[in-house]
Formats: sequence, structure tokens, C-alpha cells
Amino acid sequence: MLDDMLGRAVSPVFVGREAELAGLAEAFEQARNNAAAAVLLGGEAGVGKTRLIGCFAERASRDGAHVLIGGCVELSAEGLAYAPFTAAIRQLVRECGAEEVAALLPDGAARDLARLLPEFGEPSGDAETDTARARLFEQILNLLERLAERRPVILVIEDIHWADRSSRDLIAFLSRNLRTAPVLMILTYRSDDLHRQHPLRPVLAELGRLEGVLRLDLPRLTQDEVAAQMAGILGATPEFARVGKVFQRSEGIPLFVEALVECGAEGSFPESLHDLIIGSVEQLPDETQRMLRIAAAGGIRVGHDLLAAVSGLSDVDLEDALRPAIASNVLQVADGRAYAFRHSLIREAVHDELLPGEHVRMHARFAEEIGRDRTLVPHGRAAIEIAHHWYAARDDLWALVSAWEAAGKAAKTFAYNEKLQLLERVLTLWGKVPDAAERIGVDHTTVLEQASEAAHACGEIERGSRFVKAALEELDEETAPARVAELVVRRAQFKMSKRKPGALDDLRYAERLVPQPGPERALVLSKLGSFLAFSGEVTEGTALTEEALRIAREHGDECLEADLLLNLALGHSITGCLDETIAVNSAAQAIGERVGSGRIILRALANNVDALNNMGRSAEAVELALEGELRARKYGRYRISGTFIANNRAEALEALGRFAEAAEVAERALTMDPILRTRHHLRRIRADVAAARGETDVIKSVLAEVDTYGGHEEFTQELTANARLKMALHLLNGEPLAALEVAEEVVRTARIMSKPMLGWRMLALLSGVCEVTETFAPERAAALRAQVEEAGAAMSVDSPVAEAYRLCLNRDHDAAAAAWERLGRPFPRAKSLLQAGRAAAGAGDREGAAVRLRTAYPIALALSARPLATEIESLARRVGVTLTEETAPSTSLPPAAPSPSLPPPLTRREQEVLRLVTQGRSNRDIAAELFISAKTVSVHVSNILGKLGVSTRGEAAAAAHRLALIG
Repeated sequence: MLDDMLGRAVSPVFVGREAELAGLAEAFEQARNNAAAAVLLGGEAGVGKTRLIGCFAERASRDGAHVLIGGCVELSAEGLAYAPFTAAIRQLVRECGAEEVAALLPDGAARDLARLLPEFGEPSGDAETDTARARLFEQILNLLERLAERRPVILVIEDIHWADRSSRDLIAFLSRNLRTAPVLMILTYRSDDLHRQHPLRPVLAELGRLEGVLRLDLPRLTQDEVAAQMAGILGATPEFARVGKVFQRSEGIPLFVEALVECGAEGSFPESLHDLIIGSVEQLPDETQRMLRIAAAGGIRVGHDLLAAVSGLSDVDLEDALRPAIASNVLQVADGRAYAFRHSLIREAVHDELLPGEHVRMHARFAEEIGRDRTLVPHGRAAIEIAHHWYAARDDLWALVSAWEAAGKAAKTFAYNEKLQLLERVLTLWGKVPDAAERIGVDHTTVLEQASEAAHACGEIERGSRFVKAALEELDEETAPARVAELVVRRAQFKMSKRKPGALDDLRYAERLVPQPGPERALVLSKLGSFLAFSGEVTEGTALTEEALRIAREHGDECLEADLLLNLALGHSITGCLDETIAVNSAAQAIGERVGSGRIILRALANNVDALNNMGRSAEAVELALEGELRARKYGRYRISGTFIANNRAEALEALGRFAEAAEVAERALTMDPILRTRHHLRRIRADVAAARGETDVIKSVLAEVDTYGGHEEFTQELTANARLKMALHLLNGEPLAALEVAEEVVRTARIMSKPMLGWRMLALLSGVCEVTETFAPERAAALRAQVEEAGAAMSVDSPVAEAYRLCLNRDHDAAAAAWERLGRPFPRAKSLLQAGRAAAGAGDREGAAVRLRTAYPIALALSARPLATEIESLARRVGVTLTEETAPSTSLPPAAPSPSLPPPLTRREQEVLRLVTQGRSNRDIAAELFISAKTVSVHVSNILGKLGVSTRGEAAAAAHRLALIG
């Protein structure tokens, strides 16, 4: 029927673009070498992006590439989620078959793709908003990686200026995570459409910063290239004067060149580009023009059957009407019994010709016919197509009804951004439809509730908060306590996401609203109990969790039961009851295995990795984490669950002193774009490694990101981890008094619990701050020491790790060093040996100090722990011992002083500077105080450190008080 309707090519000659083709070829070669690449191809409408991509794709296919093409359509911005990826996967299914495509994915993972294409069966029943979309992203990543194992893949996504939010997010995700697979992504967009507020702008900015991303801007043709294009169209060399006119009028845009040549004007050209584009249409028969206007209302591509239904023509009459448009290359025959405008500008120009009444009637006809037979459009598009056409037809009633239906369909594909946009349309139209509630079967408050849920799922915190507020204003807690409770819990979640206070008050309020045992109360208690445990209120949190657990078991909700068991295990972990932690986590994992919940299984595994590390079984923790990460990939949940397990593996590696591996694991997991809280955990691990190595810039960067300075933290783990990093940074910068202030704040506000790698680790660090500051802030240091020892006495010691930290706290450094050695943790062992060496030196046991320092020094060097090595070197100089039995300390170090009590004399100015250093003043403050430059202060400080044989300002301050160098 359509085979004889193929139009002629406007220009058989491909003109110019050699530099751009070379750039694309270079990017493809990079991808073929297992280094994924992406090209952002921008250009004005009509400049030839599609023609360039087509030429390159043809060449690449001959070279063995598998080319997949998907395009965004203008409708995408209204909620047609994942349109380009659905098209690309549909092409792949046509080429290979659904079974072969499914075989490329982890077991059962194809069920996630079923939300995009019916060929993959029934979608999975897991619709958890916090993980479902991430899992879908991961499946598409897996599919491309596995496909590329066969041959290099080129994924072309055209017109991303029309991409929906979900597609933009997926594009960014793939660009960050297609690291080593031989995949080239080519993304085209109209550069002239990107106004200042266009949502694609931040995406392009982010992608442009990624390694392996090339930006190409397709320029207009030169006059010589326009001449070559015209010669190709005409089949003969055009007259020079005509070339000049066409070049001047078209400004080098190939589409306009074609249109100008097509119109055949000899002496004059149309006044506007719109007239130029529409001119070739107006030369067609009236019936053909009418059919083109109908087709334009359907979009850039419309199926034959749909167009026949809307127009009311028979197949033969429709073909006769369209044949002239195809012959003139205004319309092209596409696959799947469809027609496509040769260029979107042509479709836009034709659509603009619709009269107001015609516009309404045509869009209404499309909505009616698609509603009558949804198979007239590709699978999954009917609801949003109908919503689009009714909205374009300005029919408030059916626009509202269809938007409500389309919102529900969007949620099933995890397109929460699009669902939110459609629900906002429903809310906008609500007042214009008197019986809106009856029409869609829910009240206005329900729409607000669903909008708040969608906003929460896609991270639109501010919009979600407004929806919650509006919904609460419409509800009465006396008549609808459960609905109010659910909204208040969501408000608490928004506050936590924004790091604002009041979340706990909201959760307690929600708990009071649902006093009767039932599913609603169990859900509220699960959130409240977890929040309290993370905040350090473990006793109350555990009691509420146990109550919720009883309710869940009574109602047979095994998934909720498993989640509550995991929350219960969290409380055991915080209080240091690690055997119970592992047992309860394992019970939850068994439920997860029984009900087939990968989320529960992986959460249990992750928590047991953490428990093993806290017990001192860090090597086992690493092995279990590797198993968990493998399972996360199998379940298609690596981005959410796998990155969290990787974080726990990095923590175990850091504990074992495998600093380089820990940093590498953390950095690699960060490329997977984990959720914000996991990202912050991973960044903190990287900062812990940086603290050991003295990389202060890294610590500053991490602290700035996790919003420690001025941020609102309510959870114990975050609060103590950030405080630990701040104290480490201050000590590295020689600011002991600043570190002391942080330490005092910690003991005043934080709930220091018995979890070894959390609470006991913090106490050991606080004890270290006491030792650094006790010589020049003795009263404050003593008060802090008393508080630290009191906290330690109240904490449980149920693991070898806790015992080792307790020995550090009690200053039994030799025993602590031996304990760390048994645990295989070299860094704290070397620190304990240094402390033991200091104690021996203070007691006059020079040889004892030497033995300990000589043992600690090679450990510090092997770990690249330069600050620790420097402290060891400094103490060795002061004591006057060598760090090896055979050789003296490194010649790069200053010569050892004969006695720590007899430093070279300080000048009067150096004494003034040292006095201010002991007060914790910065170089800038000292410069202002003494009326000298900061650079001069820096020179004085360097001289002071050299004379005192110390390496940090803190050590200088301590030495000044010990040796009575200042009054």
C-alpha cells in the first residue's frame, strides 16, 4: 500500500561536514577502545543534524556498529516518559526478538522493561517509589553494557530539547555510568530553542563536565557549500547570482536552501521563513493540504490507520490525498505503517496554519479516535496522547479526566516527574469542572496527596511541601486521622530532606493520630522508631519498633515485618549488641529470601557487613560485601542497594588500613549517582582516608558538601562523623583550640553510643584532643577528659574493637597497640605505639620510646599516613633517637636536638607570634594583632616549628607551655 509512495530525495549530495564527521568518528573510536563516549550535537533547526547523524550511522554500521535510534517528540515535555528509550528498545526487539533481549539482563530484570514494552510480559509488582525508577535506569544500563559485549553500540537520541524529565535524568545517568563499555551516545538538540530557563540547560552543563563527552556545534553552510548543495538538488551547476541570492536568504541553513530551490522563485523570495517553508505545501492540491493540517495536529509522526480514522477517508482516498505530499518530500513514509514530516519545522509551520476552530476540532478528533481504539498509537502512549489532544482542544472536562488517567499510567512506568506534571494540570483545571470529583472518582484532597507522593518520589521537596500543606488544610484530624497521619509523616520526610528541624515533632504527632493497632499505626511507628534510633534514642525507638512488629505479624505483612526487624537490628548495632544485630538481620534476610524481595535481602546483607566490621571481623566484612554487591547487580539494584553495600565495604577496607582500595571503592560507587545520604557516607569515607594522609583540601571539600557548617543534623551517625572530620581538620591545620571547641560541642549535644566504629571511635578521638590541649588549656581539657571517661564507663564493651578503643581511652597504649595488631588494623596500632612512645619518653625511658617509634614508623610510611609519620619523626628528634637501628633519621629532616628541654633561643618577635599561636589564632589574626603581613607571620611560624623540632602548630603550643617559653 505504501511501498510506491516513497518521495524523491531533496538533495542526494551530502555537503561538507567533514570536521564534524571526523569528530564523531574519533568519539566512536574512543568508544570502541572500551572507553564509553558521548557527543552533544547542537545546532539550529534545519541546519542538518539528522542528515549528519544518518550519514555517520551508515558508515559506522558498515564498520560493525550496532546503531539504535530513538527520538524525543514535542509531546514528551507533557509527560511521554522515556519516549526515545522506548523507541530504541522497540527497534532492538524488532531486530533480535524479546527473548534474546531479555536474556541479556539479570534474572527477572526484563520485568522492569515490561513497563515500557509489553513484549517483556507483566511488569514486576515492586513499585517502591524510592528504588523502582533507579532500578529501571540500572536495567537499561545493563542492557547497553551487555549488548556492547557483542559489538560496539551507538545510541542516537534526537531532539533532546523535547525530552521529558525522566529521559533527561536517564541520559545523565547513562553518561555518568557507561564508563568502559564500547558505547557511543549521540544526543542532538536545537541550540536556538534553549532559552535561559530551558530544563535541558543544566543537563548539558553537567554532561559537558564529564570525561569522554564531546560538544559539537553544527554550523551553517558556507556559500561554496550552498552551491554544492544546490548542484546536487538541481543536477547541474547553478548560476552564480542565484547561489548568492539563495545563500543570502537561507543564511546557510540547508533546510531553507532546499525550500528556496524547491519554490523555484527567479526574482523574488517569500518575505518570511515561515512563508518559505509553507510555500512548498501551498503548491499541493487542496485535499493534500487539508490532510497535512490534520496530520500536523497528530504530531511529527502519525500512523496510517489513525490518520484514516481521524480524516474519515478510506485507505485508497487517504493514499491518493497524501501521494503529492510524499512526492514533494513534505511527508515521508516511515516504518510501522506511519507517515512522518520530513522536518519538524515543516510540521510546525503547517500546524500554525490551523484556524482556531480547526485547531480545536482536529485535536478533539484525535483524542476521540485514540480513545475509541487505543491500538492506533504505540503501546503505552494512548493515555498521554489523549490527555495531550484534549488539553490542546481546550476541553476542560476531558482534559482533566484524561490527565488524571495519564498520571496513573505515568506512575506505572516510574515516571514520577511526569505524573506530578499531569496532577498539577488536574489541580489547575479542577475549578473549571463543577463535577470534577465525580468525574475522576476522587476528591480534591486525594489529588493533592498523590501530588505530594509524586513530588517526594522525584525529589521535588518544595513543591511536595506545598501539596502537603494544602491537603492538610482540607482535612480534619477528627474525621480522617489516618490520612492526616500519612501526610504528616510525609511532611517529616520533606523536613529531613531539607535538613530542617521539626521532623521528630511531626512523627510524634502522627503517632498520636493513629492510637489503635493496625497497619496505619505500624507504618507510622516504623518511621518514628527508625528516626529515634538514628537520633540516639534507642530505648524508645526499640520499644516502638517492637510494637509495630507485633502489629505487622498479626496482619501477616511479611515485608513490613522484615523491615521492622532490620530497624530493630539497627538499635542493637547502635548499643553495641553486635551478636544480636547479626542474628536479627539474618532473620530479616530469611524473610526476604522467602518472599523474593531483593531490597530486603540486600539491606540485611549491608547491615551485617557493618556489624562484622564493628566486631573486628573486617576481612569477613569485605568478603560479605563483595557477595552483596554481586547480588545487587543480579537484582538490578546496584545504584540503590549496591552503593550502600560498597560504602560499608569501603569502611571495612579503611579499618584494615587498605586506604587506596577504600578510596577507590568510594569513588567508583559515587559514579553510580547514589541517593544523597549514601553519597554523603561515601564522601565521608573518602575524607577519613584523607585525614590519615593529611589531605586537608579533600576534607574541606567533603565537609562543605555534607553541609556541616551551619547544617542541621539530627542523626547521631551523621553528627558524630562530621564532628570527627572537623576535629581532624583542625588538628591537621594546627588549630587545637578549634578542635577542642568541636569536642566540647560533641559531648554537650551528641548521644555517644556503644557502637564501636561510631561511639568508641569518637571517644578515642576526644581523648586524643584532650592530650593535645591539656598543656595550654588545662581546665577545659580536664573537664572534657572527665566527660569522656564518664561516657566510656557507661558504654558496653562487647567486641574486640570496643575493647581496643577502651584501652586507648584509658591510656593503656601498649595494650591497645597489641589489640589493634590482633585485629589487623595497622593505622590505630601505629598511633597507639606513638602514644606509648610519648609516655616512655616522658618517663625517661629513651630506649623504650625508640623501640615503639621504630615499630610504628614503617607502618605509617606504608600507609602513606604522612601526618602520623611526621609526628613520629618529630618525637624521635626531640628524644634524640634514630628510627632505625642502623641509620639516623632521614637527611631531609632537621638535625635532632640534643635535648627536648633545650631548644634554640627564640627572638622577641618569634615569642610574640608563639604566644598568639598558643591561643589558636590564625596567621591573618596574628598579622592584624602585630601589624605585620600574613606572609611574614608564616615565615616566623616556620622558624618556630624548626627551632622547637615540631611539625604542627598544636605541638608548638604544647611545647611552649611545657618549656615555659612564653610568659
